[in-house]
Amino acid sequence: MEKPKVAGNSPQVLKLESGLTYAWCACGRSSNQPWCDGSHQVTSISPHVFIAQESEAKAMCMCKQTKNPPFCDGSHMRLEK
Repeated sequence: MEKPKVAGNSPQVLKLESGLTYAWCACGRSSNQPWCDGSHQVTSISPHVFIAQESEAKAMCMCKQTKNPPFCDGSHMRLEK
């Protein structure tokens, strides 16, 4: 399986709005991080589409290694420098 490109070494904290649908970039190629811009189409990786359950700030994964997509789980701290 193709590995995603690391888009950042720390999470991006963003305010999500309850009931809105978001498409989180899982491939790391989007120029609109952390959101999908369709750049994944040249990969075998698909975006993670979700509906925000609450209006709240969330830490969005930028390293694309999280085990809890689209949210940061600290995986960026284990990346090689």
